[in-house]
Amino acid sequence: MSLLTDRLQPPGGTGWLAWLRHYRRSWLGGDLTAGLVVSVMIIPQSMAYAMLAGLPVQVGLYASLLPLLGYALFGSSMSLSVGPVAVTGLMTAALLAPLATSGTVEYLQLAIWLALLSGLMLFAFGLMRLGFLANFLSHPVISGFISGAALLIIFSQLPAFLALPGWPQGLPSLTADNLTVLLLGLGSLTWLLYARRWLAPQLQRLGLAAPSATLLARLAPILVVLLGILLSIWLDLPSRGVPVVGEVPAGLPALALSLPELSSLRALLLPALLISLVGFVESVSIAQSLARRRRQRIDANRELLGLGAANVGSALAGGFAVCGGFSRSVVNAEAGANTPLAGVLAMLVIGAILLTLAPWFAWLPLVVLASVILLAVWPLIDLQGLRQAWRYDRAEGLTLLCTALGVLLLGVEGGILLGVGLSIAAQLWRGSRPHVAVVGRVPGTQYFRNTRRHLVETEPQLLALRIDENIFFANSKAIEQAIAQALEDYPDTRHMLLILSAVNHIDSTGLDMLKELTEGLAERDIRVYLAEVKGPLMDGLEQTDWLQEQVGEVFPSTHLAFNALGDPHRAASKIK
Repeated sequence: MSLLTDRLQPPGGTGWLAWLRHYRRSWLGGDLTAGLVVSVMIIPQSMAYAMLAGLPVQVGLYASLLPLLGYALFGSSMSLSVGPVAVTGLMTAALLAPLATSGTVEYLQLAIWLALLSGLMLFAFGLMRLGFLANFLSHPVISGFISGAALLIIFSQLPAFLALPGWPQGLPSLTADNLTVLLLGLGSLTWLLYARRWLAPQLQRLGLAAPSATLLARLAPILVVLLGILLSIWLDLPSRGVPVVGEVPAGLPALALSLPELSSLRALLLPALLISLVGFVESVSIAQSLARRRRQRIDANRELLGLGAANVGSALAGGFAVCGGFSRSVVNAEAGANTPLAGVLAMLVIGAILLTLAPWFAWLPLVVLASVILLAVWPLIDLQGLRQAWRYDRAEGLTLLCTALGVLLLGVEGGILLGVGLSIAAQLWRGSRPHVAVVGRVPGTQYFRNTRRHLVETEPQLLALRIDENIFFANSKAIEQAIAQALEDYPDTRHMLLILSAVNHIDSTGLDMLKELTEGLAERDIRVYLAEVKGPLMDGLEQTDWLQEQVGEVFPSTHLAFNALGDPHRAASKIK
């Protein structure tokens, strides 16, 4: 195995738990540091995303336990950190809203079953090696969905952040209690904004190393949580009308999984599939981004298994659906994580906090968690991606924009289905408008180019057409019309050469069109030839009567076809 291939392997080689079988003592320090740092970081995030999902905050901590172990057993990324994220929190709330009331036992059970079904689906997909499913959600669809979801999350948190219960239905009155909550929220948000943009450079100016300064800046949310708890106890904020988390039971979760009605399970199947696909695509994108930095490889099928095990683990611990989180994964990598052992250690730290410090979170003001959510989701609104997509390809820009609006207006399911439908429609629209070029030889060479773009030589009785698209039901008529127009432009044609270098597939509709076209041309004493047919396409065409009975000859190159079919007297074709 080459040195380059060795560097592309995850630490310890490939295969399940290869990192553990070949674990090195030198990796332990980085894994210990990363496990401690990430565990501290994800506590406020997990609680905030549980609140976003309409669940008690401790459920977010439960969802940060076994998922880390499940992913470590099956996943392929050495840096990905799995747990509650904003998107899965929002999707859980949106998908369960029609089925149960938030805050009820039934709602919690459905959230657990949603995670369980999602995990089983992902694991089954991994066993069937369906990692290619990630390709079915295009980047504009994912970007549009996440942007729309981020806006929904922001709108959902504004009432809690502003403490204005009448908003947005009417203009509420501002009371002293509301003002306390608003000031607390603004203070939390100001500190988080400062920490994100300026704290790390400030710490570096004070002499701290850049990596350490960056890590400390990323831990700013835990400081907000600690200060919020201390301030709440000192000023007795609950008595002042400030909403707080409320009772948080100490101890590890106990599995209390009850089977819902069969109709409820059936209603969860589509939501489970949607949350599985979105979570998988987001996680794989993050894992691949981190792997490229370390020249490692990601196995999409093992990612399915890892995420499946993580979601099953979350359900067994009484949590909700999880996937890979960008911020926690980046911090995990920057803190020195070498293997998934960092995630296992983070799980142990969170478990210890649940056993000891959990009751103190009861004093935490809800507005602090709302501030954490607002700052976490704001960067998810991909305005730059929308501008770039709109400039490069209006169809993709429109898909991104419509997906985001669909999430806002139609909900999570409607937005995703709309985006996928638009993405498919855009592909069909592009395919229905194929590029068909009349080509000629660049003088003195064996290269052939479009007569409309280059000064080339053509043969008087030879019409060479390059079809730059697969030939299928949506574009067969357009290709036929393009050929007919070319024949009108070159009325002396006696040999038609179809160059199929860009054609990978011809469906039955396209083949019928070519048969009818060839028959019609034969009546006009015009013979059809092919050039540069790819092997897989040729294998199929060899089974047809069209190739055997109606096509004159198949040439391996356009150059050979021109030499065999061309006239010694060439005519120059000028740029039109």
